[in-house]
Amino acid sequence: MDDLVKFLVARIMDDNHAYAYVADTLGGAALLDSHLPMLDLTEQLANDYKAMDPADPRSAGLAYALRVLAQSYAEHPAYHQEWRP
Repeated sequence: MDDLVKFLVARIMDDNHAYAYVADTLGGAALLDSHLPMLDLTEQLANDYKAMDPADPRSAGLAYALRVLAQSYAEHPAYHQEWRP
């Protein structure tokens, strides 16, 4: 699961860099309908999972949620099919 979390955080960072480029190029108004809030929430879930005790009964549900969120990057060459929920 650690590899999935690292993969997901790396994709979020890539997306954030892409949004920063768009903002620099086209101005902040271009980001009004962006997915930045979703990226922030996904990153927070990944950080919560990393900090969570594996014995916490919520960890299984959070791991499943991260697997579902990572599916949006299933076409990325570093995505592993075994991560599918």
